[in-house]
Amino acid sequence: MNNPKNFYLIGICGTAMASLAGMLRERGYTVCGSDSDVYPPMSDFLDRLGIPVFKGYSAENFSKSKPDLVVIGNALSRGNVEIEHVLDSGLRYASMAETVKELFIRGKNSIVVAGTHGKTTTTAMLAWILDVADRKPSFLVGGIAENFGRSFQVADGPDFVIEGDEYDTAFFDKGPKFLHYLPRIVLLKNIEFDHADIYADLEAIKTAFRRLINIVPQSGLIVAGVDSPVVGELIPAAFSRVATAGIGSGEWQARNIRTTPDGMAFDVTRSDTQIGRFTIPMAGTFNVQNALGAIIVAGELRIEPELTQRALACFKSVKRRLELRGEANGVRVYDDFAHHPTAVLETLRAVRERFRDQRIWAVFEPRSQTCRRRIFEQAFIEAFDPADVTLIARVYGSAKMDPQVTLSPDRVIEGIRQRGKDAYTFGSTDEIVNFLAPQVRSGDHVVIMSNGGFDNIHNKLLERLTEGGNENGAARLFHRV
Repeated sequence: MNNPKNFYLIGICGTAMASLAGMLRERGYTVCGSDSDVYPPMSDFLDRLGIPVFKGYSAENFSKSKPDLVVIGNALSRGNVEIEHVLDSGLRYASMAETVKELFIRGKNSIVVAGTHGKTTTTAMLAWILDVADRKPSFLVGGIAENFGRSFQVADGPDFVIEGDEYDTAFFDKGPKFLHYLPRIVLLKNIEFDHADIYADLEAIKTAFRRLINIVPQSGLIVAGVDSPVVGELIPAAFSRVATAGIGSGEWQARNIRTTPDGMAFDVTRSDTQIGRFTIPMAGTFNVQNALGAIIVAGELRIEPELTQRALACFKSVKRRLELRGEANGVRVYDDFAHHPTAVLETLRAVRERFRDQRIWAVFEPRSQTCRRRIFEQAFIEAFDPADVTLIARVYGSAKMDPQVTLSPDRVIEGIRQRGKDAYTFGSTDEIVNFLAPQVRSGDHVVIMSNGGFDNIHNKLLERLTEGGNENGAARLFHRV
C-alpha cells in the first residue's frame, strides 16, 4: 500500500469501518471519514477516539483532509458523490478488507472464523482464550466483545483472529471479504443459504466457501463443523489439514451436554480420548458448538486445556447475543441479533432449554436483506416453534420492495397458528408494546430479535412495564442467560 499515513473512510459509521478507524488510530495514523448517518453509538465511539467525522458526503471533504488513501465501505456504490470524486481525481482507494489485510493481518498467524451462524460469538470466544493464555492477540469482530469492551484489538502477539464474512467486499470487488484475510487456520462452522440479495442460491454460497477452503495452505488447518451437511460436502476438497468437529460426529466431539443454572457443561473428546469437561456461561447447544471449535483451535496453538477451561468459564459473549436488556415486574426482556430462521430457532431453543416451564414471547422484525424475502417463509413458520407466542413486525423497508418477492408476515403467522401456537402481526413498535405490556406476567421471557435497532422497542417495553409498578426497576444490563 506504499505506506499511506492519512486515511479517509467513506461510510465510517458502519460497524466494521468504525472498528478499522479505531485500529488505524491506535497504530498512529491520521484518520477521518464521512457518513450519511452519524448518530450514537458509533458517533460517540469515534468522538472518544478523536476521529473527525463529516456529516454527509461531499467532494469538498477531501480538500479539507487531503488523504493518501481512501477506504470505501461495502455499503457504498456508484453515484455516491465522494466515490465519483475519488474516481475522477485518481485518488488511491481500497476496501476495508484489503486495508485490514495489508496493514494488520499480513505477517500474523491469521485465524478466520467463517460460516453462516455463530461467527461473531466464536471469534470473540477465541480471542478471549488467546488473551487469557497471554498470547496478546489482535482481533476484529462484528460486535462488542464484552470481555474486552470493544470490537477490535491491535496487539503485539503472533495471532490475528477475524470474523470472516462471506458478504461482498466493495462495489469494485464483489468477492467475499474472507478471501482477503490470508487464512492459516479456518474455523468453518456451518453453511446455509443466506444473503439472498447477492447470492442466487445455495450453490453460489458453496462456491464462495470452496474458494476459502482452496486458499488455506497445506500446513494450515481447517476446523470443519460437520454437524452442517454442506460443510461435510465441501471439506474433502481441502489441501490443508482438517479437524472435523461436531456433536455426536467428527474426530472432535462435544458429549454429555447438560444445561446448568449458569449455562452449559459438556465433555470434549478427540478420537474417543477425553480432553476435559468445559463450562460456558451461555445457554444453547449452538454455543457448545461455538466453544468446541474454539477449543480445537486453542489446542492447535498448544494452549493447555486448563487455560481454555478457565477462559471459557468467564467468557461474557458479545452484545446483542441473548443480551438481557432488563427486567421489570419479573418479566425479562432480551435482545438478540437473530435474523436467519436457523438463528431464530436456535436462539429460542436456547431459552426454552433453560426455562422449560416458563412462557416465552418471540418478537421479530424482518429487517435483513435475506429475511425480508419470501424465500424463507416456511422456514420462519417452523423457526418460532419453541416460543409460546410470536409477534412479527412489518417488513422493514417493504414499501421499496417488490411484493412478489417480499416476506408476508400474515402468511407466516397463519402458518404458526396452524401449528397450534398463538401469533400476531403489527404495523409499529408502539402497537407491539401496547399489546405486550398488559399481557406479560412475572416469569415471562420476551425475546426480541432484529439485526437493526427495532425502534428502541426494548427500552419502550421496559419503561412501560416499570411504569406498571415494578419495584426493582430495570435489571442490570448485559447479563446473559
